[in-house]
Amino acid sequence: MTGKTVVFLCVANSARSQMAEGLARARAGGWRVFSAGSNPGRLSSTAVEAMREMGIDISAQYSKGLDDVPLAEADLMVTLCAEEVCPVVPAGRAKRLHWPLPDPAAATGDPGARLERFRAVRDELARRIAEIWTD
Repeated sequence: MTGKTVVFLCVANSARSQMAEGLARARAGGWRVFSAGSNPGRLSSTAVEAMREMGIDISAQYSKGLDDVPLAEADLMVTLCAEEVCPVVPAGRAKRLHWPLPDPAAATGDPGARLERFRAVRDELARRIAEIWTD
C-alpha cells in the first residue's frame, strides 16, 4: 500500500494516537500519517518513553485537533477510544476501523506501573498496524 493517507483519532491526542502515528510512520512507507484528537491535550512523556524503547522517536510530535489534519483526504481512519466518546467525523471515502484500546494516560500508580500500561497499548498498536501493512 503506497500513496495513501491514514489518520488515527482519539480524544486528547496525547498517547494512543500519538504512538500509533509513530508506529505507522516507521512501518508505512509511502503513506502520509497523521493523528488528532477531538479535545487535544499534550503529548505524554510516558508515550515518548515507551516508543523510545522500540527505537522510535515521537518527541517532535505534538497534539493536534481535528481541524489540523486532512480528514477529507484520509483513505483510512482509525479511532482508538475505549471508555470515552470517540471523535465524530463526517462520512467520507475513508475506510474506518475502530480499535477500542484503553487510554494509558488514564493509568494511575507508580511510574513503573504506568509505563507498563503504555507498553501494553503500544505493543497492541504495533501488532494491529503490522497487520494493516502486510495485507
